[in-house]
This record gives sequence, C-alpha cells and structure tokens, in this order.
Amino acid sequence: MRADIAGMLFRGRTASIGFARGPFIRLSAAKNRTRIAGSPQDEASALRDAIRTASEHIAELASAAGGEAAQILEFQVALLEDQEFLDPVFAAIGEWTSADTAWSAALDEQIADYSAASDEYLQARSSDLADLRDRVLGALGGDEDQTPKIPGDAVICADDLPPSRFLEIDWSGGGGLALLQGSPTSHVAMLARARGIPMVVQLGAVPDAAIAMLDGEGATLELDPDAARIGLFERRREAHRKSRASARAILRKPAATWRGERIRLLINIQRVEDLEHADAKFADGVGLMRTEFLLTGPDGMPDEETQYRAYDAVLQWAGQRPVTIRTFDAGGDKPVAGFTPDGEANPFLGVRGLRLCLARPDIFKVQLRALARAAVRGNLKVMFPMVTVAAELEAARALFAEVVGNLQAEGVSAMLPELGIMVEVPAAAMALASFRATFFSIGSNDLAQYVLACDRSNGALGTLIDPLHPAVLELIARTAEHGRHARAGVSLCGDMASDPRFIPALLQCGLRELSVNPSALAQIKQAIERLSSGGSGE
Repeated sequence: MRADIAGMLFRGRTASIGFARGPFIRLSAAKNRTRIAGSPQDEASALRDAIRTASEHIAELASAAGGEAAQILEFQVALLEDQEFLDPVFAAIGEWTSADTAWSAALDEQIADYSAASDEYLQARSSDLADLRDRVLGALGGDEDQTPKIPGDAVICADDLPPSRFLEIDWSGGGGLALLQGSPTSHVAMLARARGIPMVVQLGAVPDAAIAMLDGEGATLELDPDAARIGLFERRREAHRKSRASARAILRKPAATWRGERIRLLINIQRVEDLEHADAKFADGVGLMRTEFLLTGPDGMPDEETQYRAYDAVLQWAGQRPVTIRTFDAGGDKPVAGFTPDGEANPFLGVRGLRLCLARPDIFKVQLRALARAAVRGNLKVMFPMVTVAAELEAARALFAEVVGNLQAEGVSAMLPELGIMVEVPAAAMALASFRATFFSIGSNDLAQYVLACDRSNGALGTLIDPLHPAVLELIARTAEHGRHARAGVSLCGDMASDPRFIPALLQCGLRELSVNPSALAQIKQAIERLSSGGSGE
C-alpha cells in the first residue's frame, strides 16, 4: 500500500448502482506480438485463420450470454463476415502488405470514423471495433487468451471496456467496474446494469492501488482506504443489500398506489427472452417491446412469419395483460444495413422511426401484417416512434388498415389494434390534441435530448442533459394532462421510469403508468410505496 494514495477519492458518473470492495486490478490494452510476415498467400491464410478464431470466440460469448448481450456482439460477428469490408484487406495483402498491417489499417480507419461521431451508439461501436481489431491481431500473434485471471471480488479499472471483454470476466463472485472514460449509456453499462455489477465511468486518471472501494450510488472510487472508511462503506453496502431484498418482497404485494391512485408498472423488453427475468411475471404488462432485434438476425430482414412468432410469444406470455409493441425504430443511433439511409449528416434528426417506415412501405407492410395477425391473439397495442405531425400517424393508420383488409381478403384472421405514438419530439408534445391516438408513451430519453439540444450520450454535456429540467417536466406534465382530458392512456417508458430518483417528479407530473426495465421493477415499486407511506413528494 502506498502512503501517498491511501484514502484518495475519485469522482465520476454512475453507470450502474451498487457497491464493490476488493483488489484493485487494472486491465491494460492488449499487446500483440511481433510476427514475421510470409508470402501473400501465407498472410491471407493466416488472416483467414485469425478471423475464424476471433469469430468463433465471439460467437461462443454471444451464445453463452444470450439476450441483449448477444445482440450487441452480433455487430462484431457480422463485420467479420462482411465480404465488402474484407475484400480490400485481402487485396492489400495481395500487394505484399503483411496481414497485421492490412488488418490494422482497415480497422483503424473505421475506428476513426466511429470515434468522430457525436452519438453514443456510434462511439460505442468504436470500442467494439477496437476490440475486434485487437482480437484478430492477437490470434495472428498466437495469443489465444488475453484475459487475465481476476479475483471474484475485484474492482476492475480500465480506460474503457468493450462488451466482449466484460463478458469474458467471471462476475459471479461480485466485483465492480471503474472506467477512466466510458459512458453511462454505453453497451458495457447496459450489460453491467443487467447483471447488477456496480460501475462508475469518467473517473479520469487513477493511480494503481492494492485495494479499492467502488460506490455506484455516490459515483466514487476510493483507493487503499483505512479501517474507518471501510466500516462506513460496508454499512452503506449492507443498507443497500437490505433495501434490494425488501424491494423483491414488495413485488408480491398488491399494486403500488400513490395518493389513493393505482400506479401501473409495466416492463420494457428488447426481445422475447427478456420475459425470462425472474421479476417479469409481477409486471402489469409489457409497456414497450422494441422490435429492432428482429433486424439484426443472420438472415437479413425478418419475414412475416418470423415476426409473427415473436409477437405472438409475448402476447401468450401476457395473457389478458396489455402488450405494447413499437414498430421499427431504426435510424438515428440504430443504423440497419439495407434499411436506413447512408451518409446522413445528422441521423438523429434524419429519416428514422416512423419517417423511415413510411418511406419504406415494402419493409413496413411486412411488420404490419405480422402485427395485425398477432392482434387477434391477445391484448395488443401498437405504437409508432419518432412521430412529429398528425399526418404521419394517419398515413400509418391507413397503411395498417389496408394490410388488415388484405389479410382478411386472403382468409387470414387479422384486426387493427389500438394505435398510439411515442411522445419524444417536442413538436408532438406541444400539439397532442391534433393526434387521433388512443394512447401516448413518453420517450424521455429522446424528449430530453431534443428539448435541451444535447446529445444524451456525450459525457461533456452531462450537467446540461438533465431529465428534471423544468422544460422537460413541463412537457411530461402536459402529456399526462392531455391524456386525462382525452381519456387516452399515458405512460413513460424512458430511462427516467427505471430510476428511483425521478419517481417523485414523474408522479407529480400526473403519470400513473410507468414502463421499466425488468431488473428495476422491484426497486421502482418500493420507491412508490415509500412515497405513499412516508408522504415524500406530496
């Protein structure tokens, strides 16, 4: 233990709540061995072998992890199979460029392009690409396993960490993740939250230490603490553990209420497998089923039957409970090859969401046919994302009605479900009366981003992108008030709903329905119960 760093405290930003104390382990960037290049034929063969090795390893990680983690890793596997990307690499090798040089040059160019992007999704892909580059280079150099053995309770420190390296670590014994850079909305942060691993990002320069304490609530990292500091930390950790345990017990109690009104708690799911979460069965339904996962499969655009089976599985799980499925929200931070336009200067303000679907009826009609067939199987509601004006909703409604008519003419059971919109564009939030929707779902992530003119993934704007900004809360309250007058349902499915810190403000805004991540369901119900019994937030 170094006396000069004992008790040093570093502050960052919370990416995943929780506490970890253990050995301080620093993960450094992989170092690749120097290798002697052979003939173009030998180099091409070596690169193919290295790509196959890397692809098989990533595919194994994806298969073992499943769910959202698998979806994230599919991007890497897809690139390793992208012949359009690989052809120039092998062409360079054919001109006597070594395999490692040709591979690094191609990936470095891609990494630079993604790193220069302003949104988190593309920046996160930069980290994924760097990981891919290093994995193939490691395979070329004969390094089969670059992941060190890590104690189960370690606090792992790294500059940044790609999802695949996170998944290689055995987190079963606890531990935490402290990143010098990183973002709370990155891919690895999503994985950490899903697994309950405390994580703090944007800590800046941190020296080495023997022991570390990571506080995911206070967003701090403390090095080589003394006995008094350890005692205080452990008392806070125990209080956190007891709070989580009591929250799980609350799930079995009657519905949450506030000021005598029932608060409906639904869940957000990325794909059908998310329903396997232990707490999902306690939800009042599915408030948001994202459908973009269907666009990333190995067979390209999903056909009608593939989509229908996915939607039907969720409806059968829900029984009589409502299921709200959002049509493809591609574009913006979710580019999809063969669907979204290339080269948009500002994709967040470009052809995305419903705008994109209306521009590609060939793809949109397939989804609408699957949804119309599923509608007869349960309590289905369909909502459209990125809606700006009422004409867009009416165009989608007309297309949906046409699809239903065609299916019925074919002798296929189908119906038009309830239709609603995502409230995430300020113009829509200000003109709600113009929309002929039966329900509204507030997308607080994009709404805050557009209201405050701040990229929500840009760490440098962290102090400005405030979901509790009066302008954001005013539009949320305005939407809730409109819903009451119009007798239309209103829910909020953005990240605010899954964060206990925001619950008092959301209830004060008039919201009585929240859609949260399955892992947050117990904690949010507990937060509401405490407000109701303790009088806070009145």
